[in-house]
This record gives sequence, C-alpha cells and structure tokens, in this order.
Amino acid sequence: MRMYVVDAFTDAAFGGNPAGVCLVDEERDDAWLQSVAAEMRHSETAFLRRGPDGFGLRWFTPTTEVELCGHATLASAHVLWTEGVAPVAPLRFHTASGVLTARAGEGGWIELDFPAEPAAEAGPAPELLAALGIDTATWVGRNRFDYVVEVPDAATVSVLAPDMTALARVPARGVVVTAPAADRAHDFVSRFFGPAAGIPEDPVTGSAHCCLGPLWGARLGKAELVGRQLSARGGVVRVRPAGDRVVLGGQAVTVVRGELAV
Repeated sequence: MRMYVVDAFTDAAFGGNPAGVCLVDEERDDAWLQSVAAEMRHSETAFLRRGPDGFGLRWFTPTTEVELCGHATLASAHVLWTEGVAPVAPLRFHTASGVLTARAGEGGWIELDFPAEPAAEAGPAPELLAALGIDTATWVGRNRFDYVVEVPDAATVSVLAPDMTALARVPARGVVVTAPAADRAHDFVSRFFGPAAGIPEDPVTGSAHCCLGPLWGARLGKAELVGRQLSARGGVVRVRPAGDRVVLGGQAVTVVRGELAV
C-alpha cells in the first residue's frame, strides 16, 4: 500500500503543512485508518480509494476523523497527478462534506472547490480570549467547525502563545486567529490552533480559509485574496469566494514516497 508525505500550500520542501496520503487498496475499518494516522503523526492523513466516479477521501488527525481538510486534499490531488495514478484532469473526491473537486491551475498551482463555511458573530468569549492570552478582540465568530477571532494587527497574531490546556476545553474543532496583513503581498494573516483535535497548531489550514475567504472578502471588498498563515513553517493560500463555495489555491511538494508494511 503506497504512502506519501506531501508538504502542502508551499512551493518548497519543509514548508507549508505536511500531510500523509495513503492509497488504500481494499476496505479498511475505522480503527485501522485511525491507527495509521496516529502512526503518521501529521495533523491529517488522507485515505484515498478509487471508486466508479472519482475517489473516496477521508481525513484523520492523530486522534479523530474530521469532516473537511484542505491541505490533505491538496496533497491528495498532487499525489494522484504526479505519481501517475490519475490523469491530469479535474478530480472528484467523495467526502463527508460532499463532492469536492480539484483541477490543475497554472504554474503548478492546484485549485480546490470547497464549501464556504462563513462564521456568524458569536459575541465576547472571555474564556477563549484568556486561553489565547489576549485581552480584547475586534470580532469573534463561530461556524460549524471553529471559533474565529479577529485581532487588530498581524503582529498580535504572530506572537500568540496560547494556553493549550485551556484552549482544548473550548467546545470547537479549533480556533482561528486572524488580522489584516502587514505587507502588500498578502491580504490577511492567520494561525490555527486545534488541541482538542490533537493538533496544537496546524501549519496551514485550508478548511479555515473556507471561512476566512468570505470574511476578508467582505471586509476588504475583494473577489480574490491571498492569505498567509503565520505558523513556524508558514504557507500561502489563494482564496476566491464564490457564493456558497470557495476556491482554494495552493502548491505542493512530495517529500517522502514509501510503502506501508502492515
């Protein structure tokens, strides 16, 4: 069974967000999939199985299955094309969030068609802000996955050092902290913390941009945006909100090819 490690939302190895990609050759139960993801220890491992109309795709963190993951989907498309598993043509992934598609863009970029996940205003959240180590926020929202905390500037985002034990008690998959970018190359910045899902900090989070795209598109009045995630590895996501969908753009690099021996 072929396995890969792919750095997603980056054009250079050892940047972006590493994802495991496993090409599943037969039906496997959930416990087995979870064990492989725990062994891989990446924020997500994608499991792909060919079907009659595309590929079945599931995502697991080291501790749980998730309903939507951008970087592991990007990594999956990259593997299918670069390893010759599928022709370089639009791909259909059947997932817990419906059918997602990927297509090859220009210059090695991959575009993913994902559902928009806008956040509704959630009001003050003192325990959340305390866990993040900040006193106030410009805005706090919530979608079906995460809390979203907007702060005034990129510097605040970059120096955050949350209390992960306290943050793990927040009733959500994770917490996105975001602000306007401080440079002209990007429109907004963010960081993502998900200790409750076994991910203290995710390097680059595609699914969070399904929320950040509509949010900053409305804030800035722009139809196309570029987000920079300010993790230690860092990464760039192009975002194009389109009604109830969001097109995410990114690059990817394969760093490991191997076989699962079990």
